[in-house]
Amino acid sequence: MNVQTIKQRFSIVGNDPVLNRSIEKAVRVAPTDISVLVSGESGVGKESIPKIIHSLSHRKHAKYIAVNCGAIPEGTIDSELFGHEKGSFTGATANRSGYFEVADGGTIFLDEVGELPLTTQVRLLRVLENGEFLKVGSSKVQKTDIRVVAATNLNMEKAIKSGKFREDLFYRLSTIEINIPPLRERKEDIHLLFRKFAADFAQKYNMPTVRLTVDAVQLLNRYNFPGNIRQLRNIAEQLSVIETERTINSTTLKEYLPHYNSQLPSLISGQSSEFDYKAEREMMYNVILEMRKELDEVKNLTRSLLSDEPFSKQTLPNIYSDNTEREENHYIEVSKKAEIDESSYDEIIIEEQLTLEDQEIKMIKKSLEKNQGKRKLAAKELGISERTLYRKIKQYDL
Repeated sequence: MNVQTIKQRFSIVGNDPVLNRSIEKAVRVAPTDISVLVSGESGVGKESIPKIIHSLSHRKHAKYIAVNCGAIPEGTIDSELFGHEKGSFTGATANRSGYFEVADGGTIFLDEVGELPLTTQVRLLRVLENGEFLKVGSSKVQKTDIRVVAATNLNMEKAIKSGKFREDLFYRLSTIEINIPPLRERKEDIHLLFRKFAADFAQKYNMPTVRLTVDAVQLLNRYNFPGNIRQLRNIAEQLSVIETERTINSTTLKEYLPHYNSQLPSLISGQSSEFDYKAEREMMYNVILEMRKELDEVKNLTRSLLSDEPFSKQTLPNIYSDNTEREENHYIEVSKKAEIDESSYDEIIIEEQLTLEDQEIKMIKKSLEKNQGKRKLAAKELGISERTLYRKIKQYDL
């Protein structure tokens, strides 16, 4: 089956070479039982790849189950995936079969697999290695014959380095890795997709199809699309429903692009990228860590100055000189008079950490207020999972 046929069957629009290559890889790997990891930003359409793989595999007549790992609370995800025994925890009033048992012989798609807790990652690794799992509250080993396709929008290398994702699990999941390019890298496909969505909504709402003028198409192609295909689809739907004129120019289109109609820091257009709350927090943490490192060096230097130990070039690289003994003695005298309190450095660090925490609380409160308390929308705006947002709300008692 060629790529064009696959795209028609699964309603995939676009002629981007990287996209075509990704579909080709999915077709090639489908007849095997190899685990596949689909990577790409949120909203690029990663969910199409596991459907292609399942439909072209020998498992196509068995069950296909898609699980959003980021949407299941941490306390219940083991039960959802592997099942539980009656009485294994509060509320477990009956035995329950998990997805790995229900989908035996078929395919399971684990979306947002990077959000899995470490304990669940261990269970998943066992399934991938020998097809075995334990229900929550049970000591009986069960077998399952299942194909796992996972997807993530995280930088897995960073997740592994930070200890949030097991390296051995990553290698088992990513035997074959298929990357879906972001929409901003598929410039030739943007207008094609818009026309497809506009035609779909015209049929759905029984109204004429909206069309873009040349300048509107150019504006659309320049836009960064942080929300990728999902965002483009929403824009097409809004234009179809709200605008009375069926021909949309660039002036009208600007009103539907966040950078042009909002002062909120949700997007920086042009060559810049989306304002990323997670990236900002990471940057702030890095700054504080760097400050702490420098302060530790100052503390070590101060200890050396206040101690009776002789100076060395390693201890004082900036002030040591064979010909400056008088300057060294003067430096010691001034330092002793200053009576430096080492605890002040710790206070600085604590103050910086509190400032970062306050900033995070402020961001969460602002997003919740903007989205009228709707956690799903707030989590999406903040660039985190609902589970992470829920944990932060409990942590900060918001």
